[in-house]
Amino acid sequence: MKILGIGNAIVDVLCKVSDEFLINHSLTKSTMKLVDEVEFKKLLSSLKIEETISGGSVANSIVGLSQLKNDVGFIGKISDDELGQKYEEGLYKEKVKFLYEKKEEQIPTGSCLILITPDSERTMCTFLGTAGKINDKDIKEEDIKNTEMVFLEGYLWDEGDPRKAFDKAITHSKKVAMSLSDLFCVERHRSNFLELVKNKLDIIFANEQEILSLINAKTFDEAISFSKETKKNIVITRGEKGAISINQNEISEIKAQTDLRIRDLTGAGDLFAAGYLHGVINNFEPKDCLIKGTELSSKIIQKIGARI
Repeated sequence: MKILGIGNAIVDVLCKVSDEFLINHSLTKSTMKLVDEVEFKKLLSSLKIEETISGGSVANSIVGLSQLKNDVGFIGKISDDELGQKYEEGLYKEKVKFLYEKKEEQIPTGSCLILITPDSERTMCTFLGTAGKINDKDIKEEDIKNTEMVFLEGYLWDEGDPRKAFDKAITHSKKVAMSLSDLFCVERHRSNFLELVKNKLDIIFANEQEILSLINAKTFDEAISFSKETKKNIVITRGEKGAISINQNEISEIKAQTDLRIRDLTGAGDLFAAGYLHGVINNFEPKDCLIKGTELSSKIIQKIGARI
């Protein structure tokens, strides 16, 4: 297997909302907020569902890699309930190996309410459900050893059982990539993420806001200097400014595609990572990895949802 993703197994529920809806519910646009089951159902009660799909950040990337004909798998904790069954079916439909044996859990399968405003920005309210209870026993050592690379998401990291799952995956892997996921995650786990970036990861995905927050930097030049010092491959997306990778001391940069009919930014970073990793495992040149990432992210933002 080329890449095994480990992340939050979340069923995405997509809804269109007004800016006023976000204001009325004290939600910050373009961020992710963790909510309990009660708040999730309350928010959803007044909305029309546009689409329901098997999601989660790394799962979206893994599906993208599968659609590019790569041999990939995914591990994420679900319950043997209706949403869990739909989740599993959704991955199998995309020819992704789902390497988790579901069973009936006390907590239901996780779900994420993706609120799309008229400017195409997405604001997420996530009820982690059983996804946030993943532990080291949910991951088989042999599955890690049988893949060329493990891809983790910052959303999954938390003290306790999720951290044990992370540590087990990193310990037995040949190569590790990780997405910092969200500014919320970086601010919540800054010291731990910094330690991972410096000492345990090989490839790191971040947007400009996340990398600046990680190192408490005020300028992008500081982020470049930090990335060079780590001697890792740090890939930074910059929205309209394009994307850049700093691999050891080699810097590659690409401009963003223009004249796009943007409909929904959901999955833009996830599909960028899919395209970039496709390049890595197929021995593309660094700039060509960026080109492939940009190609996929440009496609996904011109449609609703995170599936090409």
